[in-house]
Amino acid sequence: MPVSEVHLIEHPLIQHKLTLIRDKDTGPKEFRELVDEVATLLAYEVTRDLPLEKTEIETPIMKGEFDTIAGKKIGIVPILRAGLGMLDGILKLIPAAKVGHVGLYRDPDTLEPVEYYCKMPTDLWERDLIVIDPMLATGGSASAAINFIKERKAKSIKFVCLIAAPEGVERLQKEHPDVDIYTPAIDEKLNDHGYIIPGLGDAGDRLYGTK
Repeated sequence: MPVSEVHLIEHPLIQHKLTLIRDKDTGPKEFRELVDEVATLLAYEVTRDLPLEKTEIETPIMKGEFDTIAGKKIGIVPILRAGLGMLDGILKLIPAAKVGHVGLYRDPDTLEPVEYYCKMPTDLWERDLIVIDPMLATGGSASAAINFIKERKAKSIKFVCLIAAPEGVERLQKEHPDVDIYTPAIDEKLNDHGYIIPGLGDAGDRLYGTK
């Protein structure tokens, strides 16, 4: 069975901003701004393989044929709530993208993710989807969200996060070998509470100033 590819994005600007995001002294305002900026930078890498076609335009000097994106339709799907922190940063580069949302909670008895909200573009199957969440920890929520999206006939999916744990990468590759992973960091491991080490703490709490 094929295994999805992991794209480790090591651009210096991304790594620098990610260090500031990790810092416990970075407050919610700066944290949100940095997550937004990193999401924009990651979007460059995620869209690197978009096909191009020639389009005729007229410059102030003459007519000519130049590259434009070849009609590719993009969809962005944040996993609620923390994924919303990355959404606007990607939309800055791809403003025509449609946006879906997936909301999950963990059942206290079974510990399995349960969908409480899923709203997708009506032409989902025609779009290349970018699923976003700051953290790929155990991989449970990401895998479940992708399952819910696939149930709605999605055919092309990429997963983008700020930080991943090896355990989450392994699970996502096992359960969704057709979904490539894009991240600037794969950290050491998970602790006993499922937090990524060294990580950045709880992304949702840090984005919105909650506990």
